[in-house]
Amino acid sequence: MTLLATFLIAPVTVGAADGLDIEAESAILVDADSGKILFAKNPDIALPPASMSKMMTEYLVWEAVEEGKISWDTEAEISDYAYEISGNEDFSGVGLYQNRTYTVKELYDAMAINSDNATTIALAELIAGSESEFIKMMNAKGEEMGLQEYKFVNASGLDNHSLDGNHPDGTEEDDTNLLSARSSALLAYHLVTDYPEALDVSNQASLEFDGQTVTNWNYMLDHDTTYLEQFHYDGIDGLKTGHTDLAGYCFTGTAERDGKRLISVVMKTDSETERFKQTGKLMDYGFEKFSEQELFPEGYQLEGESVLSVVKGKEKEVSIALADAFSEKIKDGDEEKFHVEYTLDESLLKDGSLEAPIEKGMKVGTATLVSDDSYGYIFSEDEATTVDLIATEDVNKSNWFVIMLGAIWGFFSHLFFMIVDFIKGWF
Repeated sequence: MTLLATFLIAPVTVGAADGLDIEAESAILVDADSGKILFAKNPDIALPPASMSKMMTEYLVWEAVEEGKISWDTEAEISDYAYEISGNEDFSGVGLYQNRTYTVKELYDAMAINSDNATTIALAELIAGSESEFIKMMNAKGEEMGLQEYKFVNASGLDNHSLDGNHPDGTEEDDTNLLSARSSALLAYHLVTDYPEALDVSNQASLEFDGQTVTNWNYMLDHDTTYLEQFHYDGIDGLKTGHTDLAGYCFTGTAERDGKRLISVVMKTDSETERFKQTGKLMDYGFEKFSEQELFPEGYQLEGESVLSVVKGKEKEVSIALADAFSEKIKDGDEEKFHVEYTLDESLLKDGSLEAPIEKGMKVGTATLVSDDSYGYIFSEDEATTVDLIATEDVNKSNWFVIMLGAIWGFFSHLFFMIVDFIKGWF
């Protein structure tokens, strides 16, 4: 609790847009293609994410399969610890047995669809040998991903005191996992970007497991029941709900419509239904208010910086422009908030000039899209949207005689001005 309090008193940023009022302690909406933040409310407060923690476990399972450490057909036994958690009726679960083995696929599906805690623990033990070693992997992967505000103390997202003394070595009984909305969205971004097949599992409204039908806690999927129909949202195909007494009700959602994917996070809402209501408000805002727009076309030239001087060339200057267009998902009317800045490749320049020969299409620097938008991108602050800055024409090298005359002229011109300066100094 001391650690949690330390995170909670950290500086926060509150966002509001077009009167959008999100009733959650923290929230964020992200364009999944570019990582651009479309809305944020207190996105950097680290809060208990509960079962949203399982997104990191899911990622590490996919990675282990990709690297050949395990396969979907690999079989795992259920430890006493996992079995004990499975038998606790206070937790979501499918009910595991110790007199049989389960495949990785069975365990993963139960974790991703039904948010099963015991199968999460079983997968952690299979991959790392113990949950204690697995949380080291979780925290290391979080650093690699660039998560800013996070701490993993177990694989499932339960509070450690709920683990009946089985909390991982190196953690305390009163510890709990922590994530900010920004970090949760970034984790989700990596999961759906690196392993889009994960959505083929998270989009399943129910699961047949050991002869029983278990339900996905994501009610925004099409559950085809009268009560849950009120929560259904067209395009939703993931990703992870979460709830504990400490965390409240939270949800990391993702939806795709007309080829546009959004990722949303709401944390510490008041009820099971409220987390879906607030997610719907975020998704509506993103899909209805934002569209892909070409802000600066291919070949765009920045006024006053459209040419570079050239030395040893048949031409004295060369035209430069954007190699590709800058396109961005923006809110209607926000076009004027963007401008372009050039950064020239200093290694190519000699006294500020390019040396011939120069080929059309040659990269001479980088163009950066700069926005007055206060939200920025989900990545680190120094992440920027860039395209190559290129020469738009060939400039051939002058023949040796012209270059020689230019060098002679330069030498004598330099000498002449030295003499003039000397005479001025003498008198």
